[in-house]
Amino acid sequence: MSKTKTGTKPVASNRKARHDYHIEEVYETGIELTGTEIKSVRAGKVQLKDSFARIENGEMMLHNVHISPYEQGNRFNHEPERKRRLLMRRLEILKLNQQVREKGLSLVPLSMYLKGGWCKVELALVRGKKNYDKRDDLKKKEAAREVERALRDRQKY
Repeated sequence: MSKTKTGTKPVASNRKARHDYHIEEVYETGIELTGTEIKSVRAGKVQLKDSFARIENGEMMLHNVHISPYEQGNRFNHEPERKRRLLMRRLEILKLNQQVREKGLSLVPLSMYLKGGWCKVELALVRGKKNYDKRDDLKKKEAAREVERALRDRQKY
């Protein structure tokens, strides 16, 4: 994966989250990692599928993120799917906690990337989609694809 213009290097993305949820708000958070975890992240061995964030004891915790063990880590290696603390300001955490409790929203990571030597997580406040919403989105994508295809074929002649 190459670096983008802003100096960030994408490590992993959760494409299924954009399909399954309506995204209300997006936040950039830091993540607390051990030494062997950051080495695995830099190697791109991260999976965000089925991961979520939860607020526990006033701290934001990230669950079900699979970071593969570092190959040269020997006895210092980490547990692949342990809970990891997300680094946010306390007022943001309290605000998110209130929204999750009152409105029935969820916290889902959209992507993980390296920015200026630090590992960051793009965390989204989401609302679940119904099956008919998913079908409508697929129809819209297919229609846009057909229009693009028709325009591209038209330009050839």
